[in-house]
Amino acid sequence: MQQRPAPSPGLRTDAELSDATRDDSSLRRFLRGLPGIDPVGLEQRAAGLATRSIKKNSKLQAIDLAISMVDLTTLEGADTPGKVRSLAAKARRPDPAQPGVPSVAAVCVYPDLVAVAAEQLAGSGVGVASVATAFPSGRAALAVKLADVRSAVDAGATEIDMVIDRGAFLAGRFGEVFDQIVAVRQACAGRRLKVILETGELGTYDNVRRAAWLALLAGGDFVKTSTGKVSPAATLPVTQVLLQAVADWHARTGEYRAVKPAGGIRTTKDAVRHLVAVNEVAGPAWLDPYLFRFGASSLLNDLLLQRRTQREGHYSGPDYVTVD
Repeated sequence: MQQRPAPSPGLRTDAELSDATRDDSSLRRFLRGLPGIDPVGLEQRAAGLATRSIKKNSKLQAIDLAISMVDLTTLEGADTPGKVRSLAAKARRPDPAQPGVPSVAAVCVYPDLVAVAAEQLAGSGVGVASVATAFPSGRAALAVKLADVRSAVDAGATEIDMVIDRGAFLAGRFGEVFDQIVAVRQACAGRRLKVILETGELGTYDNVRRAAWLALLAGGDFVKTSTGKVSPAATLPVTQVLLQAVADWHARTGEYRAVKPAGGIRTTKDAVRHLVAVNEVAGPAWLDPYLFRFGASSLLNDLLLQRRTQREGHYSGPDYVTVD
C-alpha cells in the first residue's frame, strides 16, 4: 500500500501517532480505536462547568481576555469593502472611549476582501484571517480549494480557516480528508491553519473526536467547531471534546495546538463559560489568544457593554458602543 508524505515537521515523537499516518488503513485503525465518549458524562460536566462563577475582581480580566481572543467576523454575501474597513477599525480599537480595551485577535473575511482588511490592519498586530476551501460547504475540487487558499495568502492573510469535506469524512474516507488538510497546509505557506470540522453535521461526539484527531495528525494549528452557517454550532460539550483533544495531543507530543469555537457564542456569560472550560479541561496555558479564539460578530458588543458595567457600576446600553 502506498505511503503518504507526512505533514509538516513538528515535535511528534509518539510512535503510534507516526504510524497512524502511514497509510489509509493505519489512519482508519487509529481513528476508530480512539476511546468512546460518554455523552451523558460529557454533558453533565459541561453543565457543571457552566455554573462556575468568577469573582467580581476577576471578571474584568476575563472580559479583557475574551476580547483579545475574538476573531471578529463578517461572512455575508452582502459584505463590502466599507463594511470591512469599519470592522477593521473596531478590531483595532473596540471601544474608542476606553483606551485600555485590548485589540481583538483577528478579523475574518472572505478571500476577496482580505486585501482591504490587510491594508487597514497593517502594523496593528491584529491578524487577518480568511475562510477558504469552498467555505462553507467544502464541496469543490482540491485544485479549486488550493486556489482559494493561495488567493487569500497572496492578498495578505495571516491565517486560513479551511473546511473539511464532511461527506468524505462521514463516508469513512479519512485518508482523503487527511491528504486535503496536508495539501492546504502546504498552500498556506507558513500561515496558521484553522481546520473547521462543522461539528453540527458530524452527528456524534465520537465523530467530533475523530475529526479533531484527524486534523491534528494532518498538521492543523487549530481545530475549529463550525462555520457559523450550520446549527448547532459551538456548544460547550463539543468545545470540551476539542479542548481534550489538544490537551491529549500536547501530553503525547509536547506540541501546543489551538481551539476555536465559532457560531452561537453571543454573550459575555457564554464567553466566560468557555474560558472556565479552557482552564479546567485543557489547562491555564490555553488561556491565551494564540491557543484559544472565539469566532464571533455580536459577542464583542456584549463584552464591551459588560466591561463598561464592571468599570462604571451601571449598565451601558447598546447606544454606547458601535453595533455591527
